[in-house]
Amino acid sequence: MTSKPAHSSGQQPELCVAGPIATITLRRPDMANRLEPEDLVTLRGFIRDVNARREVLVLRLCAQGRHFCAGFNIGSLDGNAGASFEALANELEQARPVTIAAINGGVYGGATDLALACDFRIGVDTSEMFVPAARLGLLFYRGGLQRYASRLGLNVAKKLLLGAVTFDAAQMAACGFLDNVVARATLPDEMDRLSGELAGMAPLALLGMKKHLNRIASGTLDVDEFRRDVAQADASHDLREGALAWKEKRKPVFRGE
Repeated sequence: MTSKPAHSSGQQPELCVAGPIATITLRRPDMANRLEPEDLVTLRGFIRDVNARREVLVLRLCAQGRHFCAGFNIGSLDGNAGASFEALANELEQARPVTIAAINGGVYGGATDLALACDFRIGVDTSEMFVPAARLGLLFYRGGLQRYASRLGLNVAKKLLLGAVTFDAAQMAACGFLDNVVARATLPDEMDRLSGELAGMAPLALLGMKKHLNRIASGTLDVDEFRRDVAQADASHDLREGALAWKEKRKPVFRGE
């Protein structure tokens, strides 16, 4: 476990690693888990820590209290805030493990982009999202605009970013922001179920497809690297094990090699 000291408005995020599953928890519930400048540095450090752990296949982003995250502390905005937040969101999107955001309530401002940067998003039925950037005079950073337009569509992106419209859980699911909506009481169980399923996949195939799907979507596919990864997977123990387990109707035991 890795944690940070207390802060005047709550505690900094915490990272816990349990085998193939890592969990980052936001811990400022009294402030709707808003992010302070030092939190951005902490979170980027956690992502790099997890990337370096070969055994970790799933990274979960969770939060304490009734809200997921209120985004960046408006009172701390300065000329570097947008760039710092964009760097965090980009690192989260490019994280080696498969990422899941557990949306336990309201998700606001830049935090909506942190959720979009994750591979999966599970929300409770009381979730809502709202981005007040236009009302604050804040022009959202490029990476966030790209994620909004590419993942939610241009019309939805304009409603949320230009019109500052509030979406409820049903609308968040309808536009593709949420992959699944569950009752608050069942969110931990659903997170554990999905995390366990993902962690049970063949690592070379799971992480390779995540990496290259993101690159294809962004137009940055490295064809030579893709071919090398395919060749590695084709020659792997895991592919042989997966085929044998399928034939024998049993659960495969993957080694990531």
